Amino acid sequence: MHKALFRFGIARLVFAAMVMLSGAHPAMADPGPPPPVTGPAPDKSDDTLLNPTQAAAMRGFSTDRPTKSTLPYTVDAGHVQIETDLAVYAVGTQAGARLRGWTLFDPTIKLGLTSTIDLEVQATPHEAVITRTASSRTATTGWGDTYARVKVNLIGDDGGALAIAVAPSIKLPTAPAALGNRAVEGGVIVPVSVTLPKGFTLVSSPEIDVLRNTRSAGYHGSASFLLNLSHPVGKRWTVYAELFTTRSFEHAVAPVYTVDTAVSFAISPRLQWDMGANFKIAGTVPGAQIYTGLSRRF
Repeated sequence: MHKALFRFGIARLVFAAMVMLSGAHPAMADPGPPPPVTGPAPDKSDDTLLNPTQAAAMRGFSTDRPTKSTLPYTVDAGHVQIETDLAVYAVGTQAGARLRGWTLFDPTIKLGLTSTIDLEVQATPHEAVITRTASSRTATTGWGDTYARVKVNLIGDDGGALAIAVAPSIKLPTAPAALGNRAVEGGVIVPVSVTLPKGFTLVSSPEIDVLRNTRSAGYHGSASFLLNLSHPVGKRWTVYAELFTTRSFEHAVAPVYTVDTAVSFAISPRLQWDMGANFKIAGTVPGAQIYTGLSRRF
């Protein structure tokens, strides 16, 4: 595709996403997790998908993006939240070949089922990988894999210095063989958020997965861990720094290490823009990855 037309297509996509996610209240609000509890938490025990949480009792707007971290907060019962990349660009090398990858508009749709449980589904309508060697160039495009999970908050959903959740997930192999491994996989994340002095928040997201082997039949285990430190800057901005690692228990697979950074901007109490970058330290992952995205609560 001609470069000018490709850039125009991305611009149209970003504009369409802004229109779809717009319509927010003009007032501003601090981004990030709910503040510490200063009084009795509202009673939401009867809130369900069919009996939505009232606006006055809804918790602060919180997202699982940017960065790789997962927060322990859920979407209030009966409400919907959309979090999506607008564009992701990755570059790297593998086996002597230079790789470039694009992902466009991969929304995660979250639906609050109860006051502490939500259902989350992520789909990726378009992925592209371009591989270049000294003598060839190949391009692969298509639909990506689909992920679904249930997040259950155990403590701190409506405020407090500590919040913990558990989030089992499953991957459905909707991507073609050239972009995925055509296998059902699953795992569980236990996100933990701790409020620190001076406005800092520390998040960890230990994760255990069962993945398809790359060199033989069958499955193997994989463990991931991250530490994410964030801090608000004024009333609209938040900055993030993160260390991430994944250790596969498949034979002869090297561990992955990355350092990640991001920034988010609270356009309104229900609309957030973000951008970030991930950088490889070691392992088979892109050498660098940059992205931008939007989140909107309805």
